[in-house]
Amino acid sequence: MKNKMHVVSCFNAESVATSVADEVVKAAAVAIAKRGVFHLALAGGTTPKVCYQHLQKSAIDWQHVHVWFGDERCLSVGDSERNDVMADEALLQHIDIPAEQIHRMKSELGPEESALIYERELEVIPCLDLVLLGMGEDGHTASLFPNNAALCDERLVVPVFDAPKPPSQRVSLGYRAIKAAHQRIMMVTGEAKRDAFTRVCGGEDLPILIENSQWFSSL
Repeated sequence: MKNKMHVVSCFNAESVATSVADEVVKAAAVAIAKRGVFHLALAGGTTPKVCYQHLQKSAIDWQHVHVWFGDERCLSVGDSERNDVMADEALLQHIDIPAEQIHRMKSELGPEESALIYERELEVIPCLDLVLLGMGEDGHTASLFPNNAALCDERLVVPVFDAPKPPSQRVSLGYRAIKAAHQRIMMVTGEAKRDAFTRVCGGEDLPILIENSQWFSSL
């Protein structure tokens, strides 16, 4: 195996969501106690959505949290397929967090411009505390797809073109930002992901395989 994986096996997708929510609460408490702030990057997807719903009534001090996004589709503001719309509905509109501490990707401006703007915003902080990540059926994470040029882009935030899933244009945290984070949690659920997960566990170099990450899986 290329990188030793720490995998927590969960009974089902709901268990993955609740377990990860507990980890977020703990990570927030530690970061706020140490540094007075917690920088959290959210993932898109069904299981993360359930996780966020569990976080609505958590003990997190949201006044000291900054929310970031792992990736975003290049769609109009308010489009139901955007990750920030899902995050709003599942979590952000239910918690007491200052609006200026929610850092949205301006993906409606296109991949290049929005990536540049977001990188300038992100580079102000030392690093993210926790990045939540899901995995696609092809082993992609955030919007880092196999054999895509974004994988080799060394910027903190990268433009994504020719994504194999629509829309083809996206913005994503790059490996540099993800790997620099204090903590990464991968959520893997859904039978369609089993093949890719098995391949990753066997050491295949798919985009999701990032060293020193925690894995929560129902597979």
